[in-house]
Amino acid sequence: MAFTIFIFIILLKLSTANSTQNLTNLFKAVLVFGDSTADSGNNNYINTPFKADHRPYGQDFPGHIPTGRFSNGKLVPDFWVSLLGIKPTIPPYLQPNLSNFDIRTGVNFASAGSGYDDVTARVSQVIPVTKQMVYFKEYIKRLKKVVGEKEAKSIVEGALVSLSAGTNDFTISFYDLRTRRDDFAIGEYQDYILKKLQIFIKGLYKLGCRTILVSGLPPMGCIPIQMASRFTRDCIKDQNFDARIYNKKLVKLLTKIQSSLQGSRILYADIYNPTIEMIQNPQNYGFTETKMGCCGIGFLEAGPICTPFTPLCTNPSNHLFFDSVHPSEAAYRHVTKTLLKQMLRHMNNSSGHIS
Repeated sequence: MAFTIFIFIILLKLSTANSTQNLTNLFKAVLVFGDSTADSGNNNYINTPFKADHRPYGQDFPGHIPTGRFSNGKLVPDFWVSLLGIKPTIPPYLQPNLSNFDIRTGVNFASAGSGYDDVTARVSQVIPVTKQMVYFKEYIKRLKKVVGEKEAKSIVEGALVSLSAGTNDFTISFYDLRTRRDDFAIGEYQDYILKKLQIFIKGLYKLGCRTILVSGLPPMGCIPIQMASRFTRDCIKDQNFDARIYNKKLVKLLTKIQSSLQGSRILYADIYNPTIEMIQNPQNYGFTETKMGCCGIGFLEAGPICTPFTPLCTNPSNHLFFDSVHPSEAAYRHVTKTLLKQMLRHMNNSSGHIS
């Protein structure tokens, strides 16, 4: 549901565009960093149990094949590249034999189970955000070979860059396994993660990125597996409170970072409130189930324990979550549709160009 970040940047660009109905040609590429809400298959190519390379994942994806996406279909970054007129879906960077076209138009560095804290990634045996930066540097070298140094610089500067991580740092490293509880109080750990995030953003800027969209935390206490681990069917208030505090700190930090990086657009993506809205008013979004995933009993099954042999709900589109952690394609698609309508209404009211 990180598609919220799409709205902020499109509003900025469309506010000065002659044709506000046309979303194409706004960005030269899309570059994605983060965790399982964004990973389009990088974990397929590393040694980790956190993979979605098997059914029922991908059952509603084009071709009905599991691709490594932790959902029944497309993820938010796939909708981005499609709406922006770039390409139908975005490939993982580690996919063998990436085409020159994909190198020019953007790739995905995200890894399911990852976080800003390297400890989180070590627990999951996945690619930490810091390693994703290393891959990004490799990507730039490949891009220069394909289009030349000048055009490569232009593509990176003109790319929509998405950064979506942090949830695993709290749910895995702090709440569940408690590996960071001995080192930090919750407020201290929030500040630690934000410091890591700040370093990462400055690294992206140094490499040429100028439009960087940063997702806040979702209502973590409403994730089915988090509720199940506390033997409750109700959202965990303390975790949601922590998420809101983190997000407030993040908003202040991003404003500070942007002021220090000339020519940058460092934008905050509020994913907390849209998610809570769908949970509290599911009938408005076509959902009949928001507390359980479609896979299995809906509280525990994810990744290696959501398999072709696991019972599945009859209609994933009725579920906000596909497994015990990750949203369904219907959730992603509905948020995309809703936010796009909001954007067009805003442009109509502010510019008068849309009839």
